Amino acid sequence: MEENYKLHRLRELADNDEEFILALAETFLEEVPADAIVLKEAVESGDFLQTYQTAHKMKPTIDVFELGVLDKLIIVQDWGKLEKEGEDVSSQLADVLAAVENAANEIKADFNL
Repeated sequence: MEENYKLHRLRELADNDEEFILALAETFLEEVPADAIVLKEAVESGDFLQTYQTAHKMKPTIDVFELGVLDKLIIVQDWGKLEKEGEDVSSQLADVLAAVENAANEIKADFNL
């Protein structure tokens, strides 16, 4: 439990309300993996605006669940925001995608979702 994500900040925010934490875990599973797919497709197609918007949307959740890749997500976000055509963010993107997948799988198991 909690190898690929952490709940201590969420527990503080939720004042240890387990129903609220479960709701946030469900929301994570509904939104973040889908956003990760959009982000991957946006980077691969060179869609800077979509990359920026999607990465920006994902940041708070990646941060509060402490996936450990916020810095890499910000690099991907900035690639889109600043339209850094000559820069390769595929390594950072791969790390973000792997972290999301690992966390999603673990959250499903930990919360029986």
